[in-house]
Amino acid sequence: MVPCKVAVLLGSLRRDSYNRRLMLAVERLAPAHLKFEQVRIDDLPLYSQDFDDDYPPNARRLKADIESAQALLFVTPEYNRSVPGVLKNAIDIASRPWGTNSFAGKPGAVIGASIGAIGTAIAQHHLRSSLHFLDVPTLGQPEVYLHFRDEAIAPDGTIANDSTREFLQRFVDAYVAWVERFVAR
Repeated sequence: MVPCKVAVLLGSLRRDSYNRRLMLAVERLAPAHLKFEQVRIDDLPLYSQDFDDDYPPNARRLKADIESAQALLFVTPEYNRSVPGVLKNAIDIASRPWGTNSFAGKPGAVIGASIGAIGTAIAQHHLRSSLHFLDVPTLGQPEVYLHFRDEAIAPDGTIANDSTREFLQRFVDAYVAWVERFVAR
């Protein structure tokens, strides 16, 4: 298979983030031709339309990192029933100025983990709405609203039990098929 770069936008800045663990677990389950590269979003200024004439260097880097990828993976926690501000800010920066949307046409998927019973369902719904507007064809099924338990996925992405591994493998298999529908082989 032809290598395919996947730009990963992780919406958590926490060092031992559950979503970082989920991201690493998905990477471990994916075939070798998918090359996951986490896009840095922790150093971005808050978006302002004032940037549109002269983007700061870190905002230009963000756009270039996304533009160099063939596919997208958004891994989001849920803060106050929505997308974390750091992730929304990165999306706003990368999609602007008008006419230079770095996400357009790239196949994507949204997953997330939370200790809450409904996982990240509402945050993902909000995120999918933005991605739809930004012309990101987004995988619909299977949905991954992982109710996270600390022992489920180790900090290095090792999956502790078979049911979680099988569930995530179904997602990865569907994601790979989704990406291959859009990416030239």
